[in-house]
Formats: sequence, structure tokens, C-alpha cells
Amino acid sequence: MREVASAAGVSVSTVANVLSRPAIVAPATVERVRRAIDEVGYVPNGPARQLRGRPSPIVGSVTLDLANPFHAEVNRGIEDRLAEAGCVLLTCSTDLRPATETRLLRVLEQQGVRGIIISPADAAQLPAISRRGTPVVLLDHPKERLDLCAVAVDDVLGGRLAGEHLRARGHRRIAYLGATVDPAPVARRRAGLRAAVGEIIDVRVDMHPPSLGAAAAAAAERIVALAPTAVVCLNDTAALGLLDGLAALGVRVPADLSVVGYDDLPFARRLAPALTTVRQPTYQLGQAAAELLLDEERPGHTHREVRFQPSLVVRSSTTYIDEHRLTG
Repeated sequence: MREVASAAGVSVSTVANVLSRPAIVAPATVERVRRAIDEVGYVPNGPARQLRGRPSPIVGSVTLDLANPFHAEVNRGIEDRLAEAGCVLLTCSTDLRPATETRLLRVLEQQGVRGIIISPADAAQLPAISRRGTPVVLLDHPKERLDLCAVAVDDVLGGRLAGEHLRARGHRRIAYLGATVDPAPVARRRAGLRAAVGEIIDVRVDMHPPSLGAAAAAAAERIVALAPTAVVCLNDTAALGLLDGLAALGVRVPADLSVVGYDDLPFARRLAPALTTVRQPTYQLGQAAAELLLDEERPGHTHREVRFQPSLVVRSSTTYIDEHRLTG
């Protein structure tokens, strides 16, 4: 570090700040120091830096399924914000399995990561990790009574928006395509839908990756046999699978059956028909979670929740149950 400082014409403490807290150093100085690092060939020793009390640059992200485009976009938001602070993101998938989640959390804690951002399958174990000194931020999960920071979307409102949209178009027999094992956000969406429409036809599929799309497609015949006029899906990936299954059966969307997704992933507007869905601010969720994690090391930090609001995006996969009669 002394060689780097000499080559860059700065103090050793400035080099240290560039390595651990570049945001507090002038951009031109950061660039000069980084050029000197390359010239000298200096590679910081991570474990040694941590032994000297400097925080690890590695942040763990524990997600349900990184192959899901929703989680991939959220993690991109996390990664971009952390990169500005000189951090690197290490992402793991739990596949909704609590035992896998516990194992990953143990490894991340043992490795002394700077903190953990998690979409939990089991949140009960997380406060203890925080108390032991590893900051934890809940992602896509409300703070509720947990003494942790959290970023969440009002999923109850999201389910209600989907239900109110369908009721306004005359639908009364509405199915909800959910999961055999409900992640907390999915359960809240179902509750919001039920609050808006009353009784729903509950259809559940195995959403353990990578089977969700195929499971939703396979459920199409079962859904059609239950004779709903509309289906709300737990997310856009399930809706995509369901549309494939319905097309194979010759069921027309929306003429025979209206379909609503959840997330508003980029492919939703490109489908035929384009998918009516509930939009979440996906990238912003990740950015907010990263910001809360970085804030954990600031003096006077208090745990808080950032809550986003969903919105309904109406496209051509939904229609009136009897358009000619209702529009007169």
C-alpha cells in the first residue's frame, strides 16, 4: 500500500479508503490510485484486511431462484448499488428449501461477509445472525416484528388490484394459480385477491425450480376442468407456462379465459396476447436493499422498512366476461 501511495502521490490512508470506501474519495483521486494499483501490481489480502478490522467487500445475496427473471433483475439492482461502494455480490439460490437456506447462511456467516440480503424461506433464524454481527436485510419480505431492515412490496394490494380489475370486467369465478409451498409474498397476493373477489378457486403447483413453468403448463387442463372465467397467477413465469398449456388445449386467451400475471417482467408485453400483470419496481427493490445494507455500518443506524406500491398494467390477456352485454 505504501508503494501504491507513493506512485499515486497520496497518503496510505487515502489508498485504504479507495479500497474500502471509494465513495468518500474524489473520483479523480480514485482513478489515480487505481492506476497506481495496476502499475504496482498490488492485490489486497482480504482475510488480512478483515483481521485489521476492515469490512469485507463481499455481500451475500440469498434468493429463492436466480434463474427466475424477477430475482435476476432484483439482484442486478443490488449489484449495481454495491459496486458504487466497492463491494462484490455473491448470490446463492435456496430453491425454497429451508435446509439449503440454513446451510448457505452458515457458510456466508463463517466467511465474514459484509452483510446478507435475503428473500427468506424461513426468517426466524435471521435476527440471531444479525445479533452475532452480520447485518441482514430482508428482501421482498416485510419487517413485521423482526428487528431487521426490510424492503417489501405491498403484495396484498397487488392481489387486490388484480381482483378488482377482473370484477370490473364481470368475472366472478376466478382461480388463483399458486404454489404447493407458499413463499410469503405469494400467500399475501392470494389474500389480497380473496379480499377483492370473495371465494377463489385455489389451484396449486410445485414451484421448486426449475419446474414452475412446466408445472403451470401441466396445470392448464386441471384449471380448465374447474371452469373459471379468469386465472390470476403467482408470477409472470407461471403465467407464461399457463399460456403455453392453454394454447396446447386450444383454449383462447382472453376469449375463453382471462389470465393475469404478477411482476411485469420484460417478456410480459411481448407475449401473444400481451400479459395483463401487476407491476413491481424490481430493480428499485434491489437498489433499496443494498442501500439499507450499506447504511448498517453508519453511526446511529436504526432498522427500518422501505415499502413499495405495485400497480396494475392492463394488456390484452384479460377481457370482459360478456363484453357485448356489459357494454350494451
